Amino acid sequence: MATTVAQIDAWRAARSEHQNLEFKEAKTQLDNRKLYKYCVALANEGGGKLLLGIQDTPPRKVVGTSAFNDPVAMAAKLFQVLGFRVDIEEVSHPDGRVVVFHIPSRPRGTAFQLEGAYLMRAGEELAPMSEDRLRAIFAEGQPDWLEEIAKADASSDEVIALLDTQAYFDLLQIPYPKSRKGVLERLTSEGFVARSPAGWNVTNLAAILLAKRLDGFSHALGRKGARYVEYHGVDKLKTKVEVPGTRGYAVDFERLVDFVHAAAPQNQHLEIAIREEVKMFPKQALRELIANALVHQDFSATGTSVMIEMYADRVEISNPGVPSIPPSRFIDEYRSRNERLADVMRRLGICEEKGSGVDKVVRAAEIFQLPAPDFRVGEIRTTAVLFAHQEFTDMSKPDRIRACYQHCVLQYLSGKRMSNQSLRERFGLGESKSATISLLLGAAKDEVRRIGY
Repeated sequence: MATTVAQIDAWRAARSEHQNLEFKEAKTQLDNRKLYKYCVALANEGGGKLLLGIQDTPPRKVVGTSAFNDPVAMAAKLFQVLGFRVDIEEVSHPDGRVVVFHIPSRPRGTAFQLEGAYLMRAGEELAPMSEDRLRAIFAEGQPDWLEEIAKADASSDEVIALLDTQAYFDLLQIPYPKSRKGVLERLTSEGFVARSPAGWNVTNLAAILLAKRLDGFSHALGRKGARYVEYHGVDKLKTKVEVPGTRGYAVDFERLVDFVHAAAPQNQHLEIAIREEVKMFPKQALRELIANALVHQDFSATGTSVMIEMYADRVEISNPGVPSIPPSRFIDEYRSRNERLADVMRRLGICEEKGSGVDKVVRAAEIFQLPAPDFRVGEIRTTAVLFAHQEFTDMSKPDRIRACYQHCVLQYLSGKRMSNQSLRERFGLGESKSATISLLLGAAKDEVRRIGY
């Protein structure tokens, strides 16, 4: 189906570029090597569109392009270099010629490369794929870890002894079946158990959610429990308390959130302001971040688990694995590593709807007058950090810019626009600080241009 001018304008109206949509001005040309890289990266992200002749910043004005005047020859060259077909289309837009590259998705279980480099989108830039992401792609044709068997050939009695089935029905808010047969039928329909020649096979999904004791299945599953560690001070030099998780995520979630919230220090700033005891970190924010860490972890990583680390000035919640989207897009985009797990946890009332978690964390931080949460991606782990209260004057420049960016996204998602006044209110500043906030807005714009949030 031919691309229309209306479709071009619809793409231009998208909130931002993303993994599957890229704009380039390219008035006269685009370097062939750069084109090859974008085709590989977009294919690795599931396919997408690369449009030439359009500015890449809103309002994405159509400027026209004279690049690739022979689309047929260029398509043949792309196939020769890349090994996969890219269709190229010319569209006569009223404001100029637009060239559209229709880039297909990589095959399941395969990643494309250019001269040995596996590429992906990272914000506005291209970057080599992480080992974690490549592992996930190459494992696509293999059985999902959650579908693998945690306990084979269990008897009906063993299934009930291993899984907290009462908690499962309570979380769904439906009556407990009157017979064991009814319980097993429900677990079977959920994909938690399946008939085997000698009894029942219990899946990892059932164990990780409903286990009365994770190590009752295996030592490896016992290591998947969320661990809580509390330190004296602001570093790891002295551990105050360490508590390993022993039960399934669903049956233990509320207790875990309550425990972490109770362990947090008091927010003395807010306590004075509203004359009541308030914990340093909002419970809703802790709940969302713990749920996100559980859902988005890489279960193929062995000997590691979700970590909740409490310091005197912050709490860090981390999970094995790195995300497939850049941290700057956590607020307004969603891509789950474990969609089946996320679906069950949503129905059990543990997770929010898709994409509605991180924005609530950021909003809660604003209400509690905390610095902006930070999301950090390491080589093998992803970490979310909630900070204790700081006065605006004590915040570093990166902290202020991050808060400005997150506030802007929240306003946008609410159908509003960030202003000097709204940002002052976010920091609890009066009108006398308007000039200071204006300088911050300018610095934030420069940073966005520099790194392409």
